Amino acid sequence: MIRYSLLTIVLAASLGGCTSSQERRVANGNFDYLQEQQRVDLKIPEGLNQPNRGRDYEIPKLGEQAPRNLVGNKLDVLSPSLVLPLVTGSHVEEGQRNATVYFDQIDDSEALDTSIWNSLISFLEEQGIAVDYFNKEEGRLDTDWMLMNEEMDTGWFDWTSTERSVGRRFEFTLDVKPHGRTAALNVALKDYMETIGDNVRSAADLDAEAKRRNEVDVLNRVINHYETQLKVADVRRIRQIRQGMEMELGFNADGEPAFVVDGDYDMTWTRLQLVLRKLGFDVKDLDKSNGLLFVSYQGPEEGWWDRLWSSDDGLPLDREDYRFKVAQMGGKTSITLMDDQSKALSADLLTNIYASFSQTMSASNLDI
Repeated sequence: MIRYSLLTIVLAASLGGCTSSQERRVANGNFDYLQEQQRVDLKIPEGLNQPNRGRDYEIPKLGEQAPRNLVGNKLDVLSPSLVLPLVTGSHVEEGQRNATVYFDQIDDSEALDTSIWNSLISFLEEQGIAVDYFNKEEGRLDTDWMLMNEEMDTGWFDWTSTERSVGRRFEFTLDVKPHGRTAALNVALKDYMETIGDNVRSAADLDAEAKRRNEVDVLNRVINHYETQLKVADVRRIRQIRQGMEMELGFNADGEPAFVVDGDYDMTWTRLQLVLRKLGFDVKDLDKSNGLLFVSYQGPEEGWWDRLWSSDDGLPLDREDYRFKVAQMGGKTSITLMDDQSKALSADLLTNIYASFSQTMSASNLDI
């Protein structure tokens, strides 16, 4: 009977699972294929027919620019680096080799290029990375050195660790389409310096795939930061909408009777749709760019129990089609109620429905 000590078993398990950072970048096993010789074609004797040969497994010839030295342990087998378009309205183009992500305009409250630059600069500030050059009109931003230090594990035979220091500088370019609603953010590795013990590598020592991995890595970090910012802004915006908004009777910019809300256009636009639904309006169509909502008044939705104990017949309005015109007025927003021919309703009618609108507009925790 063969007996093994506990120490032997533990050491075998531990050492068998320890690999260095470099070993994890290359294929496992040997590289005997490097010693293989090119096989000659099958020779067919004279008088016999050549056999049919399929091309399914034919290895294509190397291109003129192919790196012929990337064989054996010089070839990294890491997973390909992919740009992750996590932001709503973002996408990548199939076959794109550069580290590029495309953004489409989703929120009209701010210009698309301004939103992207603000998010990028916010990311750099959060990471403590200085900006070496920035020109918004040129669509270019260069970062200062982005430094990273880490402890590297070595092979199973060495119980020590080696410090790895990496410094990178990137160039971001933003290409905005003439219509301003689509923009492509590209990142390129500008400088690179890696130190592992006494070994130093620069950008000239990196192959195309290594450069792309660095570029995609930082671009995905920027995209993730952008997405997080949008989520935080959405939560803050929803909280503000649910808190309610104050309003009063007044006039719009054309002198017509209107509700005047103490809030900006975007907030009022969203809040008004909740108020209309609560008061029994059915929004059939809307056009935010022109501030128009096409609605039909249906009256409050109540069950038979509510109708039994309540005498609320809704607003003193005919159950027909109306239009609401929303417009910015300085720091406030006007809401004009019109008939289906875009004629403003009278001040008397607006006064009669003001109490219901004002109470619902200012109510907290309105359902979204």
